Amino acid sequence: MFTAGNYVVAKSLEEAYQLNQKKTAGILGGMLWMRTGKRRYSTLIDLSALGLDGIKETENELVIGAMVPLRELETNETLRTYYGDAFLEAVRHIVGTQFRHMATVGGSLFGRYGFSDVATIFLALDCTVELYHAGEVPIETFLAQKPDRDVLVAVHLKKTPCKVCYQSQRITETDFPVLTCAVSRQESGWVFAIGARPSIAKRIENTLPYAPTAEEIAAFVAHADETLSFDSNMRGSEEYRRHLTRVFVRRAIGQLMEETR
Repeated sequence: MFTAGNYVVAKSLEEAYQLNQKKTAGILGGMLWMRTGKRRYSTLIDLSALGLDGIKETENELVIGAMVPLRELETNETLRTYYGDAFLEAVRHIVGTQFRHMATVGGSLFGRYGFSDVATIFLALDCTVELYHAGEVPIETFLAQKPDRDVLVAVHLKKTPCKVCYQSQRITETDFPVLTCAVSRQESGWVFAIGARPSIAKRIENTLPYAPTAEEIAAFVAHADETLSFDSNMRGSEEYRRHLTRVFVRRAIGQLMEETR
């Protein structure tokens, strides 16, 4: 269990940012991973008073605050209107309902966890991550960066018309995933994200036409297998993850083509 010298409920993002510049400080999300460590913090920074726990809809985007719990992604009707059951499918396997009531979007993304279902689903969509100091950055850029002392404020989901499919493989229902796969089909083309490789989710370079033939699909599946790197761990081998990627990519393409006919 971690320990801390001070606990501060931040009154502004500027205060949170300044407090977090000390390497011994830490920002509180749901504390579900933090409490498993043994680190000593000089100051714990609570963002709960900054209004970051809601999902707001504007004309062009959905703004998901950093303190939104994963349970809200699972049940929010606005998200379901635009993305169907994709978010529900992405988070419903994460431990249990009580856990998802506490785990936050910000905590799930900022840690760049390789097993993150949350990172995988966002990576397949047209979105940016809002940081207090750095501003908005593409989700792909953010996930590739090392964690720093900035403060994650929100995720901005653009209202880009699309169909989304989410799949994952687990040894048991609430275990960490062996592999995650999110695919969106937009007017501009396809976006593919593969996570739990077991490293952080990554996009596959898009070489697939909007309405591909069977031969083009087969070629793309081979391309996906060759493009991504995989490793082995206690949950699955490199070859098993490659096999799952081939299956999931082909299955997602078929499902989304059927839905958009």
